Amino acid sequence: MTHAHGSHRHGHDHDQAEILDLDAEVLAEHLASIVAWLPVPAAPRAIVDLGSGTGAGTLALLARFPDARVTAVDASPAHLRRLAEKAGGGVRIVEADLDHDWPDLGAPELVWASASLHHMADPDATLRRVHDLLPPGGLFALVELDGFPRFLPPDAPADRPGLEDRAHAASERHHAEHVPHRGADWGPRLAAAGFTVEAERTVTVNIEKAASASVGRYALSSLRRLRTTVEDALSPDDLAALDRLLDPDDPDGLLRRDDLSVRTERRVWAARRNRP
Repeated sequence: MTHAHGSHRHGHDHDQAEILDLDAEVLAEHLASIVAWLPVPAAPRAIVDLGSGTGAGTLALLARFPDARVTAVDASPAHLRRLAEKAGGGVRIVEADLDHDWPDLGAPELVWASASLHHMADPDATLRRVHDLLPPGGLFALVELDGFPRFLPPDAPADRPGLEDRAHAASERHHAEHVPHRGADWGPRLAAAGFTVEAERTVTVNIEKAASASVGRYALSSLRRLRTTVEDALSPDDLAALDRLLDPDDPDGLLRRDDLSVRTERRVWAARRNRP
């Protein structure tokens, strides 16, 4: 879900799209396992992906439910163009800012929102709208990140060990101010919106670089993005060390390291709209 505005929108969308595509590639098996886990007694005929980004969730849902009509909703036209190219016309594309007026999304039996709800200005109002969108017995699948992924071992880089921990701490301070709903416990808020949380799980991700050729590029794109958030909070020595990691030509840069891994968690809630 994208909420950038003004002259930086195009660059922001491009950088975010690259990260979303790499995230989808590296974490494809984990995403497929989440979709397979959803408690869906019968294949839904209509699905809505709220804050679809470049389509990781949309395509994973289509892979499990190939006969469903999937509607992908996002505020970024650039992200939606990428999604449309991947889907080959099999997805209904809707450009909309869900903080404002909602478009007509039909009558889905399954609504999916991955890493988008915490971006909403009023996520509790969004939950109520999702509740009203679903029929009684319809399912809402909510997937949220447990912070930013980690890539380096704790003792790296050799000249500034613990750099990633310090960068994460600075990022968490920034997001606590600007994205206060990230990391929320959505269970009580789903209940307050009229849902019954039917199942909940935490998906732990730990992927070594050797298992995916894209881990290095994913780390590079992600830490480049992190740098823009924390550059004013890091010491000059930490910032210089981070820049060396981000340099594709540096012998100790991320693209040349063999000690990378992707470590993160995803929390998932499967919530049912109560039947009368």
